[in-house]
Parts: sequence; structure tokens; C-alpha cells
Amino acid sequence: FPVVQPDGSVQMADRSDDLVKRLKELKFDAIVNIGGDGSQKISKALYDKGLPIIGVPKTIDNDLAATDVTFGFQTAVQIATDSFDKLVTTAESHHRVMIMEVMGRDAGWIALHTAIAGGAEICLIPEIPYDIHKLVRRLNLRYKKGRGFANIVVAEGAKPKEGTITSRTGDKGSEHVRLGGVAYQLSQQLKDAGCKAEIRETVLGHVQRGGTPVAFDRVLATLFGVKAFELVLANDFGKMVSFRNNTITAVTLEEATSSHHVVEKDSYLVQAAKGLNISFGD
Repeated sequence: FPVVQPDGSVQMADRSDDLVKRLKELKFDAIVNIGGDGSQKISKALYDKGLPIIGVPKTIDNDLAATDVTFGFQTAVQIATDSFDKLVTTAESHHRVMIMEVMGRDAGWIALHTAIAGGAEICLIPEIPYDIHKLVRRLNLRYKKGRGFANIVVAEGAKPKEGTITSRTGDKGSEHVRLGGVAYQLSQQLKDAGCKAEIRETVLGHVQRGGTPVAFDRVLATLFGVKAFELVLANDFGKMVSFRNNTITAVTLEEATSSHHVVEKDSYLVQAAKGLNISFGD
């Protein structure tokens, strides 16, 4: 936690013991922590300090490996796909290359699902660094005598094979840098590498995190909630509810946070996308 010092400087302090003490003083019977990878790591740390805690996996990034899917993800994909469909229309009518940036710091699930659902020509994700020259060759083939169009989905954490991620200093107290703006960097890279088409960029940003949840997420969240309270009533703490093999179950917080759920390069989803002629620039 960032603590401002008398001289105006900021020092980081571990306030978890204060939190545990206060919650025990207030005599909470249980804590249900709803969130993604970072939130569940906090759950694990607080459980190790003696708090009766249950985790519920909620994140649009779908980056928790101990569950097949997190709630929030399908809604974010739907919002991104709806936006992408609108860009396809204007790309075709104006013969442009449209770049749409979606969230995805370390995991490219939103970008990959949106690219397949929307029929993108190019999908760029953090797990597969791209070659800008391959992308330019692909785009130029889409044009003949100045006519043609192409649509690109890029995750905010995507990066070229030779280069770095697009970022800036994060908020005080955050362990992450701030991402965003890769669409504009990619646009300039394409132009510098010889892309002949006119390019436009769209950054969805936090639009993906709001709106009306799709039915799938509503049902999944409700089932997670029921399972969480079953665990509470059974005093079975230190667990995170999970959706595995079409069943609502639970895993230990240690298992839930032991690995990151990212897109594997040789996964069926990636191979299917390539079968649809979607390029990852690799």
C-alpha cells in the first residue's frame, strides 16, 4: 500500500496484518473475494494469515488456469465482437485497414475469440510476437488498384519480435505498468514498413468492462455464488470455486494461483484460427 511520507515521497507498506486484525475485530464469519489472478493471490496470502476466505473467479481476461472460464469474459468478448462488426462495415466502404485494440495484458483470449467471431484478417496477442514485415505483405495482398480492406484485432499486451510492449508508468501502489496505445504503435509500424493502405485505429478500453452481462455470465456467476456459500457453510475455506468439465467445483487457492492461463501457440483455438486464414504475424 502506498504511504506518503512527510517529505512527500511514497513508500510501500504491507498493510495485510492490519486488515486481518480489523476483520477479526469485526468478527466476520467469512470473506468471499471476487476477482482475477491478482485478487486470488491476495486471497491466498490472507488465508495464510488466518482469514476464512473463499475466492470467486471474475475477470474479463480469463487468465486463471484452475477454471475453464471466468465470468465476465464472455460479456467482454461479445462487446468486442459487436464493436468489431461495426468496424468491418466502415473498413469495406472506405477501403481501409482498421485496427481494434482490446484488453489482454498477458493473455490474448479476448483478442483471439473476437478475431474468430468477427472474421479478422490479423490477430495479434501477447503470446505470439509478430513480424511487422509479414503483416505488411499480408495486408498489401488484400488490395488491388487501391481497393480492398482488412481488419486487425490486437491485444494491449501484443509486441513485435523486435521491440517492446507499449506501456507507461502505472499508478502508485500498482505492481503493473499501464498498458494501452498499442494500436497507434502498430499503425505507425505498418506505415514505416511499407503498408500502402489508409489505416485507422480504435481503442475499446474500459468499454469492455461495462454494460449488460450476457446470459452465460449471469448463470455462471450465480452458480459460482451458490458454490461459494456452500463452502462457507461447510467451513471449507482456502478454496476458489471453479468451472471444470462442465461442472461447478472448487480448488485450493494454491492451485488456483500456481500458474497463469495463457493462449498456447499450438492450441486447437490458434490452429483453427490459422485454418481460417487469420494471421498472427509469426
